[in-house]
Amino acid sequence: MRRIDQSMLLALVERAEQAPRRRMNLNFHPTSDDPVQRLFNAIEPDSYVRPHRHVDPLRWELMLAVRGACALLAFEDDGTVSERVDLTAGGACLGAELPPGAWHTLVALEPGTVFFEVKQGPYLKPAPEAFAAWAPAEGDARCAAFVDWYRRARPGDRPPSLA
Repeated sequence: MRRIDQSMLLALVERAEQAPRRRMNLNFHPTSDDPVQRLFNAIEPDSYVRPHRHVDPLRWELMLAVRGACALLAFEDDGTVSERVDLTAGGACLGAELPPGAWHTLVALEPGTVFFEVKQGPYLKPAPEAFAAWAPAEGDARCAAFVDWYRRARPGDRPPSLA
């Protein structure tokens, strides 16, 4: 039996704090071709997650906050926010399931945030078209502006311009 305890989560948070991308995952599935991907993700508030979707094949994704808080954002094809759900460990809303093919991202609202993710496997490296063209690629100087926008974004809001 594999135990999940606070020391495991704290160690994961510490690894995320030191990681260049400011996030780190801990897989519970034994291999990347497991049919059910199960993992903890630790993420810091300044980590940029480029909006993406799972379309080939179509797949759903479930997220559950276990420490801290994050905002899960869903988008229309043009980048307009269609839905925002704030997930808080021990709060009113703990988790959400995204339907297959939905553009989405998330942003940590508190340091030391950890969420548990479940999705269909096997893991497939995302194709370039799985990432939103209206959002910068990781490493772009405009990523920080998007992270700031994510924190404030509400349904109907449009993303910052890439021009």
